[in-house]
Amino acid sequence: MKEGIHPEYGDTTISCACGNAIEVGSTRNDIRVEICSQCHPFFTGKQKLVDTAGRIERFRKKYAKFQKQQDNK
Repeated sequence: MKEGIHPEYGDTTISCACGNAIEVGSTRNDIRVEICSQCHPFFTGKQKLVDTAGRIERFRKKYAKFQKQQDNK
């Protein structure tokens, strides 16, 4: 390996917004992330429903006629 061309590699901490901290090796110091394996829905099995700007209500309103037709049959 050539001397002086590689970044310094050392121990660092990855801190998640949920409060979880993971010790890893990296060339960066004190990494902060918004989501990790302790709080991500894929790993936890819990899905968070985020209703942005009433998307669910707009969907229900849009397909209300179709639903009424299905109920009348």
